[in-house]
Amino acid sequence: MIRARAPRRIRYNTLTRTLEGWVKARLWAQVLIGLILGTATGLALGPEAGLVSRELAAALGEWMALPGHIFLGLIKMVLMPLVASSIILGLAAGAADPARLRAVGGRLALFVGATTTAAAALGAFLTMTFRPGALVATEFVPVPRLRPDPAEAAINADPFAQMAADAPGMIAALVPDNPLASMVESEMLAVVIFSIFLGAAYVASPNKTRLEPLIRVLEGLLEVAMTVVKWAMYITPYAVFGLTAQLLARLGAESLVALGAYVATVLAGLAGLLALYYACVALFGRMSPLTFQRAVGEAQLLAFSTSSSAAVIPLSIRTAVEKLHAPSSTASFVIPLAATVNMAGTALYQACAVVFVAQIAGVALDPFQVAFMIATLVAASIGAPGAPGVSIAILSGLVVSFGIPPYGLVFVLGVDRFLDMARTAVNVTGDLAATRILTRNGEELDAAEARQS
Repeated sequence: MIRARAPRRIRYNTLTRTLEGWVKARLWAQVLIGLILGTATGLALGPEAGLVSRELAAALGEWMALPGHIFLGLIKMVLMPLVASSIILGLAAGAADPARLRAVGGRLALFVGATTTAAAALGAFLTMTFRPGALVATEFVPVPRLRPDPAEAAINADPFAQMAADAPGMIAALVPDNPLASMVESEMLAVVIFSIFLGAAYVASPNKTRLEPLIRVLEGLLEVAMTVVKWAMYITPYAVFGLTAQLLARLGAESLVALGAYVATVLAGLAGLLALYYACVALFGRMSPLTFQRAVGEAQLLAFSTSSSAAVIPLSIRTAVEKLHAPSSTASFVIPLAATVNMAGTALYQACAVVFVAQIAGVALDPFQVAFMIATLVAASIGAPGAPGVSIAILSGLVVSFGIPPYGLVFVLGVDRFLDMARTAVNVTGDLAATRILTRNGEELDAAEARQS
């Protein structure tokens, strides 16, 4: 009898070890398990179940949410050094070939600026239109705002007239007179502008040899910051579990509807951005959307599975040369640069997330603040590392800079990994679309297609 059961037990143990190894190697699977377990625990402690008192549920929720608070603290701790160093190094990377940077970089900057602005505006528009955050009936009290509340401003003056009157001073204030103070106060756009000026000054410097120590310091700072982000990602499953359980224990099952609506809003925005890329390829790149999709499908799949634009660079270059018929010199220059600065999918996602978290907290964003947010996201996307977890760092800093209570970040954190996979695939699609479109005047494109035909 024992001998008959042994093979079955061995097969069961082997399957268990295989499953455990598979889960340990995939952070997204751990996050998904944490989300499911956190949902179940939160519903069991929630008001609908009635298994425990509200006081006990609140006390348990605070302890379960402790890993989540540590996670957010680690992210905020390295946010400003990470953003500043990545932007400066991203701009400095083009200094090795300034002639090509001017020739191709100008058109790439136009493409990236236009598509990223459109993506962030689309994300904000969709979230403000469908209002997924309004589906959560919260009792959260907003913290003091960095800007006057629109309702209060309307009592004293027309908000648009007041906006026009305040615009010159606010634009002038974008250039920080004390970058260190801007970092301490989490003023994201001020830090981004300071970093852009510093990176541009490095590119324009005639003696870059003397500036190499600065670049090495920034490279070390970026590596250290990314290491802390990786440490934070290790506790992400526990953070998702605890924050989800705490939120559902307080709000109940109705908040799940808001989570689904938020995911659907982001995915709809990403689909719209994909359609924009296909239209640009058809109009400017002289390639049908169906042919383009067949060419980039493999790169999209790899980007979706790795959630890293940087990891897909070799395959993207090969795809651009072999399937999109771009010259190898152009592909080798545009793809790595675009993988660094072309983050339209991330900007769309972050715009959705900021408006969503504001809706959960009951904070209304006026038109000027939305425009300010879009400008910040476009600027912050320059040089942002194409690695998992970085978007959460930028998002948390942006939420704080607008004075929005960060309670709703638990929703964003719980589904971030899945949406990260989706937006990375869209970002890589944009990189390949830019390579097809930006071939100089079509001459290099025609020559490359003639050689390969």
